[in-house]
Amino acid sequence: MQIRFKKIRGILIIVLLFNWIVAGAKIIYGIITQSTAMSADGFHSFADGASNIIGLVAIFIASQPKDSEHPYGHKKYETFAAIVIAILLFMISFNIIRGSVARFFHPVIPEVTLISFIVMIATLAINCVVFIYEKANAKALTSDILAADAEHTKSDMLISISVIVTLIAVKVGFPAMDTIVSVCIALFIARSGFEILKQSSDVLCDRTVIPVTEIKRVVLAVEGVKDCHRIRTRGRQDDIHIDLHITVDTDMTIGRAHNLNHEIQTAIQKKIEGVTDIAIHIEPSKERVR
Repeated sequence: MQIRFKKIRGILIIVLLFNWIVAGAKIIYGIITQSTAMSADGFHSFADGASNIIGLVAIFIASQPKDSEHPYGHKKYETFAAIVIAILLFMISFNIIRGSVARFFHPVIPEVTLISFIVMIATLAINCVVFIYEKANAKALTSDILAADAEHTKSDMLISISVIVTLIAVKVGFPAMDTIVSVCIALFIARSGFEILKQSSDVLCDRTVIPVTEIKRVVLAVEGVKDCHRIRTRGRQDDIHIDLHITVDTDMTIGRAHNLNHEIQTAIQKKIEGVTDIAIHIEPSKERVR
């Protein structure tokens, strides 16, 4: 587990450096050319960098071992950090919309040059590499924070494409497109925040992680189990907790029931990835509680 957290921390640091390089290029040149779309895209990239810092803090806390006050560990701090990133996205979205509305009543025609296109295409290429790298590692390490940050980067890619289209529109004589696209960017950022918030809330509110039928199929395949019911799951994809009841023959010895408990746990952890805790209640078949 410590190796996992070290890998995530290293990935976040690398992505942080790239995000701030991209953000700096967009913001500085957006201000110089007075392009609100480019500046908005730059601030979105800056938010990516800020989210990396939040992620680094969260990973440090989440990597702490279990203790008497946190018997289930600290892994949910990683999920909590993803919600903070979502809130950050909402704030950025609001500020971009506010600036775009002001720009609508006081229009300014942005300056579009060849360097504008070079900056956007270069940063888009960097974002593509970062997204592929981060998405692959998020899946390999089952990390909420990397998955949330990868979505951040994905939205940055799509926004950069829209900014390039905007620069073309301004160049051919449609300066109002700059303000319109800024609003669209803000709405897209808010949508990304909502998706992250929803996924993180599912974890913190203990939404079912694994279909009941899948767990029941695995448990009933273990010899000695007559039935399986009252199945509940919760947690993150890399830290799944399962509670379930099974019924067995009434003449089963305590020793055999104890061994059966271990057999079920082994079967579940072998068939279902990410399960870290299983609580099994054993009942005699004639006294099953419905």
